[in-house]
Parts: sequence; structure tokens; C-alpha cells
Amino acid sequence: MKIKTQHSMKNFKYILSLFIVVASVIGCSQDDDLPDVSALPAPTNVAAVISIAQDNSGLVTITPTGENVANFRVNYGDDSGADSGLLNPGQSTQNTYLEGTYDIVIAASGINGKTTTVAQTIVVSFQAPENLVVTIENDPTVSRQVNVTATADFAVSYQVEFGDAAATVLTSNIGDVTSFVYDAAGTYTITVTANSGSVDTISYTEEFEVTEILAPLTPAPTPPNRDASDVVSIFSDAYANITLNELPTDWSASGFEATTVDSDNVWRLTNLDFIGMVSNYDNGVDVSAMEMLHIDYWVPSGTENELLVKIVNTIDGGEDVESLGATVGGSWQSIDIDMTGFDGGNLANTQKITQILIDADVVADIVYIDNFYFYKQSASTGTFDDGLLINGDFENGSEAWIIGVDDAALAPVVTNSGNTYYSVDVTSAGNSYDVNLSQKVEIIQGNTYTLTFNAWSDVNRAIVAGIGLSADPWSNDSQSVDITTTSTTYSLTLSAADFGAIDARVIFDLGAEVGMVNIDNVSLIIGTGNTVVNGDFENGSDSWIIGVDDASVIPVVTVAGNTYYSVDVATAGNSYDVNLSQKLEIIQGNTYTLTFDAWSDVDRAIVAGIGLSADPWSNATQTVDITTTKTTYTLTLVATDFGAPDARVLFDLGAQIGMVNIDDVSLSSN
Repeated sequence: MKIKTQHSMKNFKYILSLFIVVASVIGCSQDDDLPDVSALPAPTNVAAVISIAQDNSGLVTITPTGENVANFRVNYGDDSGADSGLLNPGQSTQNTYLEGTYDIVIAASGINGKTTTVAQTIVVSFQAPENLVVTIENDPTVSRQVNVTATADFAVSYQVEFGDAAATVLTSNIGDVTSFVYDAAGTYTITVTANSGSVDTISYTEEFEVTEILAPLTPAPTPPNRDASDVVSIFSDAYANITLNELPTDWSASGFEATTVDSDNVWRLTNLDFIGMVSNYDNGVDVSAMEMLHIDYWVPSGTENELLVKIVNTIDGGEDVESLGATVGGSWQSIDIDMTGFDGGNLANTQKITQILIDADVVADIVYIDNFYFYKQSASTGTFDDGLLINGDFENGSEAWIIGVDDAALAPVVTNSGNTYYSVDVTSAGNSYDVNLSQKVEIIQGNTYTLTFNAWSDVNRAIVAGIGLSADPWSNDSQSVDITTTSTTYSLTLSAADFGAIDARVIFDLGAEVGMVNIDNVSLIIGTGNTVVNGDFENGSDSWIIGVDDASVIPVVTVAGNTYYSVDVATAGNSYDVNLSQKLEIIQGNTYTLTFDAWSDVDRAIVAGIGLSADPWSNATQTVDITTTKTTYTLTLVATDFGAPDARVLFDLGAQIGMVNIDDVSLSSN
């Protein structure tokens, strides 16, 4: 197939007339009850499948194809000026040609009237096809998929008989790739027949062995860095593994091979019923402090069974087994199991685990295992971000926090259940500023700030929070906040419109009412804070969409209690072909900070930024190289020449293959 991006003057009048006709039809009426579709993109991937009658008649059947298409119109390109009329997706049109080369013109229109027009060359010949060249290959990444390509002089199309039980026959334009996935591996008779307008054809037949991908092509995802005290590793290149006295045990019912995938050490288990391993029978291994069990597995596509992990304490007695769920084939699966799940058996304790088994509910032909370990969340995980402040979570006691403006007056703090926070009991009501908590910080005049904090009391009462000067004239921007007996996060937007100083301060004035005041996790940032809703995806797909379609639902997964966006890009194309977006207001001229976590199963690039949700699609984006390690990325973006109430934050992911995981997205105006 030949797609032209530039057209001859002969075709220009056809393209123009098609555009006018289609636009006039689409623009006839508008139903106010219909949703707004103006932001939808113009049709893409517009082409046509061509077939020709093999009777020297020159009768050609044209079937337009494309995405986001409401209807098509085809100009036959034979100087007659005739066209197909409007065609719905899936419909075909026919035209009879003399021998020759023709440029047909395909106009595809979306439901919003946007039109994409392409020209495609077809060759009509009554001469039998010659010089047939056929390529048949197993797809390198999709199990049991065969890709066929055929070229031949004078041919318009070709058919492939795949020789499967269903007698599948597919037709494609000459030179295009035809793909088919078999139900099972094996040797099949594949016949390719090239067609022209002649009654004569030319064929090629090959006995072809269809293969199944029986091993992973890429390593398992790299585990995150962990402190040695936070992990007990059975088998992983990322951590120091415990000593296994037996692997496999002599009572195992499985083949076992230690091998590698792209230099990453893995276990290959064959005919797996169960495989056992022994830490040691004297003391076992202590996993009682661990919170989760992690394991990565890979099974071939089409594998349908259940894998399980059993832990055994032969010293004090008991065992329990937990399921990894129904297997998902063809890619690495990362499973995290809450260790409390092992409380359901008769396991005496998890301090002396001597045996660990991997089971299958039915014998599994091939299973690859990697990154098998127990872990707990690090005490340093999730370090609080206090923005411009120091010690916003009070875990360093009174450091940087004072009473009023006296640098020597340290704020009172308490520690409860390992958490340290500010606490004061106001026993006598007076002036609001009589009881105060402050931290000196630079405030720049003209900036907007966001102050976020947790607060609670033993009664329902009000406090004052804000930013201001530490000296006369005491200018400030503060707000009254009603707190309750429940620890709640409050967020205030504050303006330093008419004040600023290098030793200004964040202020909490607490003295106007009686009652306890507890404050924790104080953060001050420049800007209006995070404008993204559900940036941590803990509400699933809420507020997130694909492209600009408000009805679309994005893919999310939950692993070890954490929910995040996840998509596997199997075929590379346009960057925007795979997209994650959230509509929000972007103000022209503003500078924004976009922060997010991202990781993949390969090293690959994505595009992230902000932009419009409709034509002209103006945007400010950057290419970000992500890796197999979960990493936080921060981008500074300027909305120089665009802005809209329904603009969006966007991630375009389709240009390269590989998994893309995204979490904790934040967008703030600087």
C-alpha cells in the first residue's frame, strides 16, 4: 500500500469537493442533548483494503478503514469525478477500471466534522501476477503469532490460507503485513496467493513451524532499594539472599534449572507440581517482622492454572499456604501477599520458617521465578515533604519551631505511638496570638503560597493559620480554621501581595478559644498546590481519562495495597496513541511544576506535560526517560501561548513498547 502525503493538482479538486460535501452533511444540525465532541481528534490511520475481480473485468472493491471515523467518501481517481457517496465504517464500494494506475482519494470524517483525507495508489492490471516473493516469520514478541508479507508485480492484493483447523483465510493489500495467532504451536501448511485483475493467479506454499514463546524475553522488574533490615530475600539479584541448605529438596516434584534472562538470574521450573526449599532445620529463618511476601513469575501465554506459596515451621509446628491467583501468561507478573494471610493456617509462628514451597494446582509445564523475598516498609519510606519548611513533621522535635518570634522559645511537642507532633492545651481564652506556633521562612512579596497541615483537638474549636512578617508592621495573610476531634488535613491558599521578608514566618495563632490543639505535617509551598484530583490513583480511575474522552476509563492496578496507573504498550506508534490525561484549568502565562513517579519493565521514554484538550492542541511537554526503578520526576512547564478551563495534564506513552506505571501525580502553579 502506498499512502501519499502530497497530492497532484488532478486530485486537489477531488479532495476539496469531498471536504465540502462531507462538511456540509456533518454540519446540517446539532442536537443540544448530545455530549460535546468538538475536542475529539480527526480520524487517523485512514487507508483502504483493495481487492479486484479475477475475471479481466477491472471491477475493484474498495473498503475504507480508519479510527475515530463516522463515515467515509471515496473518489475513484479515474477522471470521471464519480465517488462512492457516504459509506459507514465497514461498508465497501466498487468501481470498474481500465488497466492503469489510479490514485483514489479517501475522505474520512469524525462525528464532529473533522476530516482526514489521503490518497492511495492502486494498480489495475489484467496481466497475471509475477515474481511473487513471500516472507513468513514467527513474531518475536507474541507467542504463536505468524506475520506474512507478500509482494508481486501486477498484483493488487494477496490471500493467506493459514492451514489451521478453522481454515482461516485473510486478505491484505499487496506489500502489507498479515498477522495471525494460532491456537497451538506446530507445523502448518501456509498458502499465499497473489491476485491481479487477471483470471490467473500465482501461489506459494510453505510448511511452516509456528513456535510458542516459552521463556521471558526481558528480565523481571528490578525491585526497589531497601535497607538490609527491611528484607529477607530467598532469591533476587537485588538483595543479599539467605543460605538455602536444600534447593530443590529431594522430595520436590518439579524440574529445576538456575539460568539467566538477559544476565538476570532466574529459576526455571518445568513440570511443576511443587518444588521445596529448606533454609535450615536448626533455627529456620525469621520473617516475623516482615509485612509482605513478593514473588515475580512468568508463564507462557495460554497457561491457565494457579500458583501458590507455602511456608512451613517444622520446629514449632504448622504451615500455611497462600495463592498467587490465576496465572497470567506472556509477561512477568509481580505478586505481593500480605503476611497476615498466613495467619489462617496452623502455623505456630513465622520466626522459624524452615521450608518454603512453590505449588501449582495442576502440573505447570514451564514457570520462571525471580525476586522471591519477604519485606517490610522502611521507616524512612515516605519521608514527609514539608516544602519550604524544616522539620514539618516534628520528627526532630522542636527543631526550627518557636513560640512567637523568639528564636530561643522552643515549641512544645509530644510523641505518641512513635509519632511526634506539636501539642498545647489552651486553658484560658484570650487574644489569638497569646498562644502561638511559628517557623521563620522567607516569604517573597507577590507570590501565592499553599499551607497544608494536620490538626485536631479534644473539642471543636477554631484556630488561625497563615503567613506573615516577624516584625512591625506584622503584615500577614491568615485564615480561621475550624478543627475537630478528628485529625484532618487542611489546605489554605495564601497571598503575600503586599509583604515579604527573608525572616517572615508561617503562623498558627491558637489562644482565642480553650481546648487542646495538636498540629502535625506542616508544609508550605509556592503556588496553589496540587490541582490534580486523585493524583495517587487511590480512587481508581476517578478524574483520569484516555485522551480527551470523558467517558473513557484508564487502566489501574493495585499491588500491595497501592493503586497506580499501569499500561503495557505492545506496539510502538504515535506517542499520543497511548495516553493518560486529566482535564484541569491551565492559565496562559503561568509556570507550572509537574511531579510524578514512573517506572517500567524496560528503559524507555515517555512524554509528559500540559496542553489543550482541543484544536489547536497547544502544549508544553518534555520527553522523560524512565527506567525499571520507580523514580520521582519533576518538570517545569510554561503555558506561554495557551490556556483553558478544560486544558489537561497529559502523558503520551505510545512511541515505544514496554510497560508504563505512573503514580503520585502533582501539578502546581508556581
